Amino acid sequence: MQERPHTRARWTIRDILAWTVDYFAGKGIKTPRLDAEVLLAFSLGVDRLYLYLNLERPLTPLERGRFRELVSRRARREPVALITGTKEFWSIQFRVEPGMLIPRPDTETLVEAILREIKEIQEPHVLELGTGSGAVAAALARERPEARIIATDVDVKTLRVAALNVKSAKVQDSVLCVACDLFSALKPMPRFHVVCSNPPYIPTGTIPTLDPEITLHEPMRALDGGPDGLDVVREIARAARAYLLDGGVLLLEIGDGQKSDAEAILTGDGFRDVRSILDLAGKARVVRGKKCAS
Repeated sequence: MQERPHTRARWTIRDILAWTVDYFAGKGIKTPRLDAEVLLAFSLGVDRLYLYLNLERPLTPLERGRFRELVSRRARREPVALITGTKEFWSIQFRVEPGMLIPRPDTETLVEAILREIKEIQEPHVLELGTGSGAVAAALARERPEARIIATDVDVKTLRVAALNVKSAKVQDSVLCVACDLFSALKPMPRFHVVCSNPPYIPTGTIPTLDPEITLHEPMRALDGGPDGLDVVREIARAARAYLLDGGVLLLEIGDGQKSDAEAILTGDGFRDVRSILDLAGKARVVRGKKCAS
């Protein structure tokens, strides 16, 4: 943000936002206005409403300097969530750190699907594989505090942050965070009403085409699903029936164009009533299969 005192006597919130929006747009950032507002509000320690109510307020040199650093980071395509250290999901603020998958609004479809499945169960038992930030587990526990949820992740550092998020959301009595790769630490074998996951599902060849925010800053282990994106879906589907109660349900987030193949995988592994659940954009976002009594 290069200042020119001879042409501008002061920089107001309105001026700074206008300049930053143009700058971000020129860098190819998809949500320049939103990002500018979130970062300015964060740097000033206020909410976004404050910005709109104080558009003519000048910024001090110190405030401009702090904001300039954040703008530089975003221009290098660092995600806003990693700059601020938080991401909202299910109206809950979650802590995020480098090396973690950032929660996405699309995954709220998975939460909604789980809640529908456990609606009539008095004390549902849920297993979430690959919890990441803990967003899904914490959202479920916020809605159903009587649920018993085990949330696993293979990365110990990520699991530590998930545990902090669970505590911050005040649902630590409902969620147990366990360090393991998928089902590996769950012995003796418990049984659940729901097994769920947002697994890696991006085809390997597609990853280089993704936005720099993803390829430069998010962990490949949480993104790369193999040649067709469904390697981990297959792995989970093969094992999940052994961990489900009769009538229990497997719910997995999937990507664009994977509906038919994902449904075929679950059907081939013995699940019944297999179908996909659409997100708000009308795309198949979650594949569902039910374990029927043998």
